[in-house]
Amino acid sequence: MLRNIGFLGLGTVGRHMAANLLKGSYNLTVYDSEPDVVADLVKMGAASAETPREAAKGRDLVLYIRPEKERLRPDIYGPDGIFAGIDPGTILVDMGTHSLESTKEMADEAEKHRVLFLDAPVWGTKEHAANGLLTILAGGDPSLVGRCRELFSFFGLNVIHVGAIGDATRMKFVVNLVQAELMEALAEAIVFGEKLGFSVDKILEVLDSGGVASPLFHSKGRTIARGDFTRNLALKYVHEQLELVLEKAQKLGLDLPAAKVACLNYEQGVKDGRGEEDFSSVVKVLRK
Repeated sequence: MLRNIGFLGLGTVGRHMAANLLKGSYNLTVYDSEPDVVADLVKMGAASAETPREAAKGRDLVLYIRPEKERLRPDIYGPDGIFAGIDPGTILVDMGTHSLESTKEMADEAEKHRVLFLDAPVWGTKEHAANGLLTILAGGDPSLVGRCRELFSFFGLNVIHVGAIGDATRMKFVVNLVQAELMEALAEAIVFGEKLGFSVDKILEVLDSGGVASPLFHSKGRTIARGDFTRNLALKYVHEQLELVLEKAQKLGLDLPAAKVACLNYEQGVKDGRGEEDFSSVVKVLRK
């Protein structure tokens, strides 16, 4: 029975995942570099850890969710890191979006410590996390995925086993590519339509009625129409994820021209100081 859980990474999505686990009466110990976020979870019933080592020690399962460029190696491999504290037989689930090399490195280190490891990046936004509607792409031993399903159900609607360790990371590359390009396509359509004299609402009414209709177009289009770019999925993370996609594509000898253009626009959004805004704010780059 998995009851004692360590949770590391209380960002936009992670804090809601942790809150939902508390609703499931799990014994949750949390760690993050932002004390205010930790304090909020403590008020809800979590215990706080001073270090990743403390968060991982004595747990049945440890969840780690951090984006690639914010992965602090000491938090994982240092003297106060996860592997300095985690016990043999503990399940370690990496739920962040990383390079394939980073995922495999963590898996190899887990094996050295006789720790059970799942490669399980989550897909979704703050709203998905808050409402328990995330998708979890799982790579690793199917029986281990089965042991985690009940816990995953408190923040995830879909748990899709896609193969061995590393395969979930690969599949997340596909997801991130499509998501970023869809948002870029919507942003371009809105800016083009505005220049032709149409309101955003009218453009969306037409798009929602036909074969290109999609949940992303509907939800993000409406927030763009309201001028609401409150962070749901940060633009800076979408940019980082696209960089990982293009890096992998280059290694495969594959050219992804649309992804390259989209990545440049997200990069400009970061340079413009919009990295902490929702990734729909890429439309602002095109409106210049």
